[in-house]
Amino acid sequence: MKAIVQDRYGSAEVLEARDIEKPQIGDIDVLVRVHAASIHVGDWILMSGTPFVMRMATGLRKPKNRVPGTDIAGTVEAVGKDVKGLRPGDDVFGWCTGAFAEYASASEDHFVLKPANLTFEQAAAVGVSATAALQLLRDEGHVQPGQKVLINGASGGVGTYAVQIAKAFGAEVTGVCSTKNVELVRSIGADHVIDYTKEDFRKGGPRYDLILDNVGDHSMSATRRALAPNGKLLSNGGAHAGGALGRVIRLTIVSMFVRQQGKPSVKFQNRADLQVLKELVEAEKVTPVIDGTYPLRDTPRAIGHVAAGHARGTVVIAV
Repeated sequence: MKAIVQDRYGSAEVLEARDIEKPQIGDIDVLVRVHAASIHVGDWILMSGTPFVMRMATGLRKPKNRVPGTDIAGTVEAVGKDVKGLRPGDDVFGWCTGAFAEYASASEDHFVLKPANLTFEQAAAVGVSATAALQLLRDEGHVQPGQKVLINGASGGVGTYAVQIAKAFGAEVTGVCSTKNVELVRSIGADHVIDYTKEDFRKGGPRYDLILDNVGDHSMSATRRALAPNGKLLSNGGAHAGGALGRVIRLTIVSMFVRQQGKPSVKFQNRADLQVLKELVEAEKVTPVIDGTYPLRDTPRAIGHVAAGHARGTVVIAV
């Protein structure tokens, strides 16, 4: 099968298209013929191997997993003998190790049936970014109906989902983005849109019950000035910066002493949240926003686009 393979850490040139063997499956596993995969900033981080401390988990000198990518949508090709809920021919979406390939495998609980109202490309985009938005707003932000919620970086991968999920939870949503993305953010349900090139939400104006900052372009103290007295700031930005690890450390310390500052946390994909997202999609409360679609051989270029930080929604690989 064709796959994108990485034998060392570095920039996009470490990714090569090669022919490799199909993945093997165990008794509880599912083999999926991949129709589409999506890219998030974590793929760039794993490709580059930075920050270095991350390699304790991913491989010190080279990646443990040679085929990158996690979020996929496709058709079940084969199942292990103990798989009960899926069968060959089912269209599914979910996550795995080695998504940037013609075939991928994972245990059955990594997949659910694809919503009928989504294409494979759209379904592949419901992955890490959507899960992060859901967990940030529901589990950490505890968004309630009628609250005023601001999403900074509302046109990005996490941001486009956060706007829609916050609206689904009944919040009054303000999205912050650049001029070219104002209409996009308005089209996905934001009640108010702020063009950051013309207005700084931190200087006067409304106060918010929750701010989800996916950008990290200002100090956390400056951003907290836009909070209501009992408001909360969730800082999800800064992943593109070289000092991302230092920002996480500072965030951890600040959250211990500042009531309005949410603490950092690790987001894990799980089948229960994938099912929640599927239900939101089927209810037409959430629709994936696709920045662009690239063929498998152009995966390095697609990851470079995401790493630059200018993607509108999610970038997808069509396999």
